[in-house]
Amino acid sequence: MNESDLAAVAALEATLQVFPWSHGNFADSLASGYSVWVLRLGGDLIGFSVVMSVIDEAHLLNIGVCKRYHGQGYGARLLRHAMECARLGGATRLFLEVRPSNERAVDLYRHFGFRQIGTRKGYYPAIVGREDALIFDKELVA
Repeated sequence: MNESDLAAVAALEATLQVFPWSHGNFADSLASGYSVWVLRLGGDLIGFSVVMSVIDEAHLLNIGVCKRYHGQGYGARLLRHAMECARLGGATRLFLEVRPSNERAVDLYRHFGFRQIGTRKGYYPAIVGREDALIFDKELVA
């Protein structure tokens, strides 16, 4: 991901989330040196991921794929890439939070061997009130 991708990434995120990250959130991630990637298909931006690494841990902050490409393996491709980049960067564990209502994502993470290690009560804004976050982690092995 680079600065020229930010508007498209923020626009894609806005189609995926009721409470999306802003253009500024993605710009800050890029400026902070996070591992930020886009996935293109035939030149079209169809997905993105954002991973923050600190010493030997990494945190998947955001990942998304255009809805018309759901169920075609692109989310898995992005997740594999995020895990590999984190591992090559020295991380031994990858953490993430996910809404329990995002069953597709929960299933993807479990398929890749992530395990739930906790819950953050009222973590996400919701249409009514707040929604919990499930905390997942996975050991990254060489």
